[in-house]
Amino acid sequence: MKGKLACITGSAKGLGRMTALTLADMGCDIAVNYVHSTEAADQLVHELRGKGVRAIAVQADIADRDQAQRLIDTIESSWGATVDILINNAGPFVRERRFFHEYALNEIEYLMRGNLLGVMELDHRVLPGMQAKRWGRIIHFGFGHAAEARGWPHRAVYAAAKVGLVSFTKTLAEEQAAHGITVNMICPGDIRGANKEKTIDEVRHLVNDEMPGVRPGSGEDIARVIAFLCQTHSDFITGNMLDVSGGFDPIRTLAQQ
Repeated sequence: MKGKLACITGSAKGLGRMTALTLADMGCDIAVNYVHSTEAADQLVHELRGKGVRAIAVQADIADRDQAQRLIDTIESSWGATVDILINNAGPFVRERRFFHEYALNEIEYLMRGNLLGVMELDHRVLPGMQAKRWGRIIHFGFGHAAEARGWPHRAVYAAAKVGLVSFTKTLAEEQAAHGITVNMICPGDIRGANKEKTIDEVRHLVNDEMPGVRPGSGEDIARVIAFLCQTHSDFITGNMLDVSGGFDPIRTLAQQ
């Protein structure tokens, strides 16, 4: 993996940050993407460079087409190389529980762009470079049990975007397999707050109130699976939706609240 160029959207904090650090440990050069967290992004770049890899931070909101295209243009012009690994971690989410009719039209459009259309456009932008090299790794983010396409009350727009992304993941994986490009989706469990940047050992002795007997999830749980999927020998794994959730079902759990 040494020398592979990875772009990780929404990576200044949380799961994206843990993924960036994990891929850097494998020798990948890292493009950190952020929207508002300039200080956190700069700090992460400093840490990544301390691991002996190249790293830059690029501000861009992937829900905005022009900004998303500029993200990839900036990476390629800065390093004179195309993206090998694209981790689509960023995606807007409204934690407030609302029925569909309570959303404003601009909110619907932003959620759809940030979680589906913007992801598709980023994939479209990096594919030519991956095809030329006959090697590439694309990772999408979903939610637990997204592949089942069940209704999710109070999360209609977000769920629709991610379930659409499930179908797109499968289709793109089939289309790009002959080019040496794999496309998979990671479906994290309910990993909240500081746990997104913790290791497994740091959460092992914590209590999970919603699932007694199962430890809380950590950022490392997600990052280590992404790292595995990015490896060269993981080329037989594509078009898959991988729940990394400890068995947590967000639809069942939240619908009962």
